[in-house]
Amino acid sequence: MIVLGIETSCDETAAAICQDGIIKASVLSSQSIHNLYGGVVPEVASREHERLLNAIVSETFVKANINKADVDGIAVTHGPGLAGALLTGVSFAKGLGLGLGIPVIPINHLEAHIYANFMADPTLEYPFVCLLVSGGHTQIWLIKELGNYILMGETRDDAAGEAFDKGARILGLGYPGGPEIEKLSKDGNSDKVPFPKALMEKESLEFSFSGLKTSLLYYMDSFTENEHVSKPDVAASYEKAIVSTLVEKVKRAVRQSGVKTCVIAGGVAANQSLRILLKQTLMDTKILFPDLQFCTDNAAMIAFLGEIKFKNNYKNDLSFAIYPNLKLA
Repeated sequence: MIVLGIETSCDETAAAICQDGIIKASVLSSQSIHNLYGGVVPEVASREHERLLNAIVSETFVKANINKADVDGIAVTHGPGLAGALLTGVSFAKGLGLGLGIPVIPINHLEAHIYANFMADPTLEYPFVCLLVSGGHTQIWLIKELGNYILMGETRDDAAGEAFDKGARILGLGYPGGPEIEKLSKDGNSDKVPFPKALMEKESLEFSFSGLKTSLLYYMDSFTENEHVSKPDVAASYEKAIVSTLVEKVKRAVRQSGVKTCVIAGGVAANQSLRILLKQTLMDTKILFPDLQFCTDNAAMIAFLGEIKFKNNYKNDLSFAIYPNLKLA
C-alpha cells in the first residue's frame, strides 16, 4: 500500500510517502521567516504553506520515484495546530484526493508523534508509557493499543517546549528555543542556579513550567555575567530544571503503571540531555526515541500512521473538519 502524508499544523511544510511501512521519501521545509519575529506568526505560516505545499508534494513524488496515480490514499493532519495552517493542508489533501479518486483520512498530529516510535523500532509492543513533549504539549500517556489511550498526567500551563522557547527569548537567544538553549548549555554548569521545579509532590504526574519561566525572567533582570556565574551556567541550570522534572515524572509513571517500556515523542525528544538522563534513571526500562529527523513536525509520521489506519479499515468521507484544539483522547 502507498500512502501520501501531508503535515501543515504549524510552521513546517512537509510531505512524505510510505509504502508497506517503509518511508520512501520525506520532504520538509522549515519556515525560517518566523525567526524574524521570535516565534510563529499564524497568518504568515498559512501563507507560506500555501506557497510551498504544491512544490513540496511534487518533490516528494520525484524522490520516491512514484507516480501520483500509484497512490492508494492520503493522510493529512487535521489537528491540533494553527487553524489557517491546518486548513491549507486539509484543503490541498481533499482536492488532490478528489482529483485522483482516492480516499483521504484525517490524522491526529499527537497520535502520529507517538507512532513515530514504531518507525524507530517495528518490534515495539503494547502497552507502553509515552512522554509526549513538544512546544504545545507535555503529557504522559499509557498506550494500550491503537486508539486506546489513557492520560496519566499533563501540564497545567506552559508546555516544556514552550518553556524552552520563552526561556531562550529571555536569554536573548534565537528561535526555536530548545536547540539554542541546549547549544549554550554545553559550556555551562547546570548546578550554578537553583531554579524551582513545580508539582514535585510524591505521586504527582502533572507539570507546571510557568513559574520556572518567571523565575528565569526575574533572575535575568538583575543578572551580570561574572567569573562565578556565566550565561551558559544560567542556560544549563534552566535546561536541567526542565529535563529533570520530565524524567522524574516519567519514572513515576513507569512505576505506577507497571509497564516496562517507555517511548518519548515530540520535538523535545531531540534534546540530548533528556535522552541521557532518561537512560541513566530508567536502566531497567526499555526506552525508545524517534530518529532525530522524526522528532519535530514531519509528514513521515503522518503517512506511516495513515497506512496503519487504512489497513485497519479506518474510513472518512471528505466532510471531516480541522480541529485546532484536537485532543488525543
